[in-house]
Order: sequence, then C-alpha cells, then structure tokens
Amino acid sequence: MPMRNLSVLQAKRLGVYTIGPDEDLLATARKMQEHNVSALVVTDADGYLAGVISRTDLVRACLKRTDWPLLRVQDCMSADVVTVELDDPMLRVMELLVDHHIHRVVAVERHNGKLKPLAVLAAGDVVYHMAQEK
Repeated sequence: MPMRNLSVLQAKRLGVYTIGPDEDLLATARKMQEHNVSALVVTDADGYLAGVISRTDLVRACLKRTDWPLLRVQDCMSADVVTVELDDPMLRVMELLVDHHIHRVVAVERHNGKLKPLAVLAAGDVVYHMAQEK
C-alpha cells in the first residue's frame, strides 16, 4: 500500500511523552533530553491535550530570559495544536505539515469534546515511510 494511503494508526506506534503546564522549563529540557524527543505534548490533569512545547520554544525562552529555567511550560507552549485522528491518511498529515509550516501533528481521540493525545507524527515519520516505498 502506498505510504500516503496508510492511516495514522497503521503508520505510527501509539504513545506520547507528556508534561504538565505547571512544570518548569528546566524539567522540560531534561525530559526532552532523557527521551531524545524534540517536543513534548502538554496535558492537563486529566490527560487531555493542552498544547505542545518544542525545543525551539525552549531555545526562544533561553534567548529572551535569563530566568528561563523557572518559567512554566504554559508560558512558552503552543496551545493551538494541529491534530489528526487515527483513521486519517498519511496524505492528510503531509498536507497539514506543509500547509501550516510545522514539524509535527498530534494524533488524538475525541472524548466528550476533549482531545486525548495518542501519538505524535513528525516530518521524520513521513520520511521514514517514504523510504520504505517500493
């Protein structure tokens, strides 16, 4: 099956690294390094999507503020997260990445109007599947 026709569920392992909005940026940087990821999904106390914080957000905070380690995730995260659902095709993921000039989207499941994060799909995931084409 061509990569662009794969569903998000077929293309990506489920699971996300998360952090709370009240965590400080030093803890955030350490968690990113520990898990070797370029972003963390920010979740509320119930595990629902609140935002995304990336390495770029951390670098920006460090550049602008000497007290960056004490800043909170909620002060630096992107709350406007581009999402997909598990049955969306990878073609949709590619369109969103390009159209929004972003590096990742969050796959979610809807629960009573709230979004539960299930996976993160990055441009690198798309390229991985591109390389598997026959």
